[in-house]
Amino acid sequence: MTEPTTTQTGTPVASDDHSLTVGTDGVTALHDRYLVEKLAQFNRERVPERIVHAKGGGAFGTFEVTGDVSAYTRAAVFQPGTVTQTMQRFSSVAGEQGSPDTWRDVRGFSVKFYTTEGNYDIVGNNTPVFFIRDGIKFPDFIHSQKRLPGSGLRDADMQWDFWTLSPESAHQVTYLMGDRGLPRSWREMPGFGSHTYQWINAAGERFWVKYHFTSNQGNIEIDGTEAELIAGADADYYRRDLYEAIEAGNFPSWDVHVQVMPYEEGKTYRFNPFDVTKVWPHADFPLIKIGTHTLDRNPENFFAQIEQVALSPANLVPGIDASPDKMLMARIFSYPDAQRYRLGANYNQIPVNSPIAPVNNYSQDGAARHGFNSANTPVYAPNSLGGPAADPVAAGTGGWENDGELLRAAAVLRSEDSDFGQAGTLYRDVFDDAAKARFLVTITDAISGVTRPEVRERAIWYWTSVDAELGAALRSNLEAVDLVGAAE
Repeated sequence: MTEPTTTQTGTPVASDDHSLTVGTDGVTALHDRYLVEKLAQFNRERVPERIVHAKGGGAFGTFEVTGDVSAYTRAAVFQPGTVTQTMQRFSSVAGEQGSPDTWRDVRGFSVKFYTTEGNYDIVGNNTPVFFIRDGIKFPDFIHSQKRLPGSGLRDADMQWDFWTLSPESAHQVTYLMGDRGLPRSWREMPGFGSHTYQWINAAGERFWVKYHFTSNQGNIEIDGTEAELIAGADADYYRRDLYEAIEAGNFPSWDVHVQVMPYEEGKTYRFNPFDVTKVWPHADFPLIKIGTHTLDRNPENFFAQIEQVALSPANLVPGIDASPDKMLMARIFSYPDAQRYRLGANYNQIPVNSPIAPVNNYSQDGAARHGFNSANTPVYAPNSLGGPAADPVAAGTGGWENDGELLRAAAVLRSEDSDFGQAGTLYRDVFDDAAKARFLVTITDAISGVTRPEVRERAIWYWTSVDAELGAALRSNLEAVDLVGAAE
């Protein structure tokens, strides 16, 4: 027997097909409770899309520790032999919900670990660096990559105007305009925590770390022509690829590594190790394998488990903490604030965000509250009724020394704190000749769309600062494009 359709409160309804009307041709009755409920629910099916990383997909899996990093962190999730349930979301940074997956962009790479000590999130990208180093510039950066308020179109002038006035972006833009900007799939790209984090071991010793996820499927990219063809034929190409691979039992995996820097070395290293526009050389800090992360389960409901997931760098656990990275510290505020706006004050009670660890605190009420304490539990602290109490030993938090005055300034420059140095190394020493040729074509196409002469000239300066020969070739290419345009 078929189960009856019901209202949201479980009451059977009379019809799935016909509203309650006065006669067959009369007005619809406002007291048709199911019609009103159905339309009102439909009007509220969508939560606001994310300001950034709006378009994405994801899956569930496990993280298994196969190495031993207990000398560096007491975090339960990273202890030898531990297996932890995970959720991963991939995304594009700049595009909206309906944008094609294969637009040139940085890809979000974020993992939620449901640990016994609380949820731990690594919220990163498929590049080890970012465009800016101070969170106060983040809204401006995103505005420059989005759309003009009048035409509603993306604009090359404002993109390159921002980038060339923010030279710290050069390293990330070199990644973006290179092959890394067009991965063949989410499965075939690396991931990075990008920021520097702090690890604390059982003895209270502190270390600085960076996370690396190495794809066991390899790093495979596509060229711009193929990306454009895919964008026109299948805007959900990455999302479909991930879902179908897992459905077929082809479970993607990544080996997880860290680079570890001794705490004291962070004070004197030759460039600022907390600058998210920089990478740490592997020769100085080799990769140490922790374990393997595997995705083996598709979501059962995309909205409930992917759209409503709330990943945040503020979700830390005992033995892991923040660093003096200015961008990270801003994100620790910004992400939970965005999630309270988008999903509501009680977003952590949504099943996909709910921890397996017990939750004991004094928060209460708010929209969409469905978890609550017993009536006998006190609602304030301190109290003499046996309620939960803070425990600094259990929290295992870190910290760092600073006795400076409050001021607004960049970090003190160290001997190798150049905005263009690592971008130039990436171009000259990592890109092969074919990649360099593709890179020149990509930046020529991108900058040829710039209409303001001063911004175009600044873009040539930007790439000349990365590499003098590259800048000269770019100028020559742009002049040739201008000649063709004039002839037409």
